[in-house]
Amino acid sequence: MIDIHSHILPELDDGAGSLQESLEMGQLAVADGIRIMVATPHVISGLYENSRATILTAVAHLKQTFADQGIPLEILPGAEYRLEPDLPQRLCRGELMTINDGGRYLLVELPADLVPNCTGQVFYELQLQGVTPIIAHPERNLVLARRPAQLHYLVRHGALAQITGDSVTGLLGAQAARAAKTFLRQGCVHLLASDAHNSSQRTPTLAASREKAAQLVGQEEATNLVQGNPQRVINSQMVTPGDIKETAHQSPSLLDRLRQYFLK
Repeated sequence: MIDIHSHILPELDDGAGSLQESLEMGQLAVADGIRIMVATPHVISGLYENSRATILTAVAHLKQTFADQGIPLEILPGAEYRLEPDLPQRLCRGELMTINDGGRYLLVELPADLVPNCTGQVFYELQLQGVTPIIAHPERNLVLARRPAQLHYLVRHGALAQITGDSVTGLLGAQAARAAKTFLRQGCVHLLASDAHNSSQRTPTLAASREKAAQLVGQEEATNLVQGNPQRVINSQMVTPGDIKETAHQSPSLLDRLRQYFLK
């Protein structure tokens, strides 16, 4: 399997806190059947200012350490960018780390409780530069979880969606599990990844979630989510979205309306 979203690089964000923990995460990943892992540390202005150079240096060091320790896990560079209005400008200046530094796919995280008004425009401007945005864990975004049609819109306009394995198995809560399974049934999921942060709770494992996904979409498609499509992403090849199954319109709840009012 290929895991395109992980926080295995030590001491760069809220992921692995030490090189020893990175080694433990690598061993867990290999035991679970993962052979390639993309290291995607957070990049959030004012919080995690991880540059391309920082990420490439950290990846090279971890790869060498794994080789020295006999851990057969290939580590590739990447990053998880918080959605910010200037992402297209930073991409144009060569500042962003795309998946495997291939210049084709960019992992983008939305805020947990809203879909910013600039989302569509930012994604459009990234695509004008030949880069496809991959939406990280949309099932954990409150708006997308309650109104899947908004995710459908973004996917139909060129984005891809990556859900987290622990959401499918229920380890990240009932709401994330419901949304992840809904997105799978609707055919708007393209990648399944661990979003691993440590070796004890948010671990680099995918086998259990792949089997859960297979119960919903079949073994062939579940395998595609952890092998075929991730391989295309790291090779900078085309990932072809399937047809999305429409669902009935969901009216915003009172909590949604209050949240939108106070976030204006």
